[in-house]
Amino acid sequence: MSFMISNLRVKLQALLAGESGQDLVEYALVVALIAFGCTAAMSSLAGGIVTAFQNVSSALSSNIT
Repeated sequence: MSFMISNLRVKLQALLAGESGQDLVEYALVVALIAFGCTAAMSSLAGGIVTAFQNVSSALSSNIT
């Protein structure tokens, strides 16, 4: 894990030290796209988790009473 963070840090430093602005914009767009995809995935995952807990709650309450 530490190696991956160190490797990412080195790559980001190299990216920021570079003089090519177009590459930086492309990387920023890729990062934005990944962030958008993660946000959408987390939203649907949260809905699934809520549904699962509601099902467990209703099953427990119907079996207790």
